[in-house]
Amino acid sequence: MLGAKSVIIVNTGNGKGKTTAALGAAMRAVGEGKRVLMIQFIKGPWKSGEDIFLPKFQIVKTGKGFVGILGDKLPIEEHQKAAEDGLALAKKEIISGNWDLIILDEINNALGLKLLKLEDVADFIERFPKDKHLILTGRDAPPELIERADIVTEMREIKHVFTEGVKAKRGIEY
Repeated sequence: MLGAKSVIIVNTGNGKGKTTAALGAAMRAVGEGKRVLMIQFIKGPWKSGEDIFLPKFQIVKTGKGFVGILGDKLPIEEHQKAAEDGLALAKKEIISGNWDLIILDEINNALGLKLLKLEDVADFIERFPKDKHLILTGRDAPPELIERADIVTEMREIKHVFTEGVKAKRGIEY
């Protein structure tokens, strides 16, 4: 639970806005002079609006792209390796002391798709420095992560144009 100074946040749910909320927190942190690292576990290497965001804010995409959808033909083992590399990078970077806030974007999705082991992510959270902050995003956050978090927000879809066949808008949804 709540450490000396740290806050662990989980943004989950089936609605839009989990990454966007994390980006808002990142913007606020950077505005206060904090250094922010976002590691994206599912998104592929293509550019999106947040990639050219702000100084003191770094985004690393370790994912191979959408897993099992939108024409994904990669073996699941490649996606698993990419997710494991992302978690290893998070461990390395938090030890470096270079970051005040680390965002593990779509890590809940990586867990749900069995790309990562829950025990490994739980261990990372347990060892997370008490003077740093952590945000975990993605659908279907496991109860074990929700229990460890200080703040949990569930985004719930009420209405979305995607259900009418409207594609995501650059600069708004990515």
